[in-house]
Amino acid sequence: MTFESDSLIDRKRLKRRLSLWRLAALVAATAFGLALFAGLDRIDSGNHVARLTVSGVIVEDDDRIEAIRKVARDKRAKALIIRINSPGGTVVGGQSLFRELRELAAGKPVVAVIGTLGTSGGYMVAIGGDRIFAESGSITGSIGVILQSTDLTGMLEKLGVKAVAIKSDPLKAVPSPLEPLTEEGRAAVQKVVSDTHRQFLEMVAERRGLNPERARELGDGRIFTGAQALANGLIDALGGESEAREWLAEARGVSADLPLRDVRINRGTRNLFGLVEEMFGKVLFSERLTLDGLVSVWHPE
Repeated sequence: MTFESDSLIDRKRLKRRLSLWRLAALVAATAFGLALFAGLDRIDSGNHVARLTVSGVIVEDDDRIEAIRKVARDKRAKALIIRINSPGGTVVGGQSLFRELRELAAGKPVVAVIGTLGTSGGYMVAIGGDRIFAESGSITGSIGVILQSTDLTGMLEKLGVKAVAIKSDPLKAVPSPLEPLTEEGRAAVQKVVSDTHRQFLEMVAERRGLNPERARELGDGRIFTGAQALANGLIDALGGESEAREWLAEARGVSADLPLRDVRINRGTRNLFGLVEEMFGKVLFSERLTLDGLVSVWHPE
């Protein structure tokens, strides 16, 4: 009995020691992680050129706006390079990015670099920069606005389905896929599209130093290569990030030796639905199918 009791006590002591070692290891790992994170912050603490990538379909993004404002407040960030590879997106998404870039440019230089694609709302973002670079084969332009709908009434009639809508006025919910578009409805929607297009053209004319007639000529929705855009005054020079850094050094005195730091966008905490949408949304659904309202986007198909 004494031997069994001593053995039991020894096992309990061993378990306590193991628990203490595990706790100590956890504390050490946590301290190491915090020290490493602090070290990364110190590495990033010096003067640098910030780089923000705008890719895919552009929508309203408060987290990205806050990231731009953080760059504006950061005295260590001596300039911002906007790297664009986007077909465009919602009008408000492009306008909000443009506005934030112009506010940031009041305190430090902003350079836009168009990669493979910088059309419609993507080009709207580009003109927020003090200077625009693109490769000769980049696709840009497509200055315009579109609102699309589908008339499903013929198909529904063949299926024996009749849609019923009780509306406060005839122009409510126009255009709708569940009813034919009337001439009155078309005229009302066209006014909205035309007014938004006017806003876009005014932005282009002001930022690119074009008269309204020339801006309207170039802003008929057509696309341009980078070389064509340069010839038409829609961009400033051909090139990429290297050329952008050279311009920053020569024209704005921002040393080309400064390190380039990618802007981190803090998305905060996400619920389960948000995580699933982020992981699988692009696989299950085209980003363009989720756009609502007026869009400024190039549809190559």
